[in-house]
Amino acid sequence: MRVVAAMSGGVDSAVAAARMLDAGHDVVGVHLALSQSAATLRESARGCCTIEDAGDARRVADVLGIPFYVWDMAERFRRDVVEDFTAEYARGRTPNPCLRCNEKIKFAALLDKAIALGFDAVATGHYAQVVEVPGVGGGVRRELHRAVDSAKDQSYVLGVLDAEQLARAFFPLGDTTKPQIREEAAERGFFVARKPDSHDICFIPDGDTRAWLGRALGEAPGDIVDTDGAVLGRHAGAFGYTVGQRKGLGLSRPAPDGEPRYVVEVRTDTNQVVVGTADLLGVDAITGDHARWCGPAPAGVVRVGAQVRAHGAEVPATAWADGDRVEVRLDERIRGVAPGQSVVLYDGTRVVGSATIASGRLDRD
Repeated sequence: MRVVAAMSGGVDSAVAAARMLDAGHDVVGVHLALSQSAATLRESARGCCTIEDAGDARRVADVLGIPFYVWDMAERFRRDVVEDFTAEYARGRTPNPCLRCNEKIKFAALLDKAIALGFDAVATGHYAQVVEVPGVGGGVRRELHRAVDSAKDQSYVLGVLDAEQLARAFFPLGDTTKPQIREEAAERGFFVARKPDSHDICFIPDGDTRAWLGRALGEAPGDIVDTDGAVLGRHAGAFGYTVGQRKGLGLSRPAPDGEPRYVVEVRTDTNQVVVGTADLLGVDAITGDHARWCGPAPAGVVRVGAQVRAHGAEVPATAWADGDRVEVRLDERIRGVAPGQSVVLYDGTRVVGSATIASGRLDRD
């Protein structure tokens, strides 16, 4: 099988490419140039898109003896990920750019280009597993499952993949823990074996999302108010706040009861940030849109596990699909559910699908 190995320049994608080669596939390494102004040195960037990272990926490809190319997808990344991220925050929502990147770039733009060039599949260094099971009417069906290493499991950010994309996706690291991957990389002679993991949002090099949004959207001063409408402070832009946030509110006076305040609502129509007590954050019902299914859409009401953050806890729930929308009823209250986040649904370790959270509410007292 001819396979494109997406090589970020890190240890995970290096070992993933090596394992695909060991499995007998015809492998070509590809580094995605996603930034239009990539930082030269790793010390000045916390993501995975620096010029230095491209060089690291090339050196691993040389060790493996495989062809290596850099594919420029900066414009597509800017339009589908960065601009979407900015627009969502401008609407008072909290997007996850990693999910959008997987949906629009790594398993759409990259996969489409790979197929057009005659490749059969794409392999990445994500920690997740693809399991083949008997299909209806014969053949096999591919399912997306959690990784063995729960601390590194990335199935949440892959919950946007559909069945056709999964049919052409390989995740060779899903059955291995991260420490074992680093050991394997060292044994293979990869100098990236001890390279630090990328973290935060790759296109926000210093990790300061609020400052980045301020530069992108401009300052828009407004009021921070309590649930009764009393003004408690000022902000430079409602887009810089997210539901559940406690730190960085800069309130002028404490709550009368001394309890901490949290952001409970972002009102972009009035440019207000509403704060309240922790009890106002609890929700047990979620409505999602932009549903994406990793196989057939669930029929009727189904029992699932629901996860609303990349490293959040899975909560037992009931869910049902209605076209592009999904309704989720949680067995227990959870806090800090923000519109724009993704809810990913599981059946055991299997990823059923995902949806973008439109709203969260409390249906039961």
